[in-house]
Amino acid sequence: MDMERTTAKGSGSGRTVLASLAALGSVVLASTCCLPMFPFIFAAGAAGSSAFFAKARPFLLAASLLSIGFAFYQRWRAKQCQCKPSLLSTIVLWFSVVVVLTFFLFPQVIANLIANVLAR
Repeated sequence: MDMERTTAKGSGSGRTVLASLAALGSVVLASTCCLPMFPFIFAAGAAGSSAFFAKARPFLLAASLLSIGFAFYQRWRAKQCQCKPSLLSTIVLWFSVVVVLTFFLFPQVIANLIANVLAR
């Protein structure tokens, strides 16, 4: 019984972290429509990718929100199995929520902030 509980804890925790990281990745990709990455090095490629990600932004934001929802579901499911989620998965989940909501609600502010930091 303890072995099953340990296995469930490890796999549920890993899935929560994976879902949180997927949300972070998709929200970063969604924000590239406003700020191409490394503009001086990859100017031509970034312009093309920026146009592509501008069209894909709603889908990427939806993927971010769904990933966050899935992470919370995994966390709830782990509690139903009497498994305590790890501290790392809790920290990554809440960090992901803050980053996704910030990028979702204030995309231009984040893009301007990053552009100012890169211009220095």
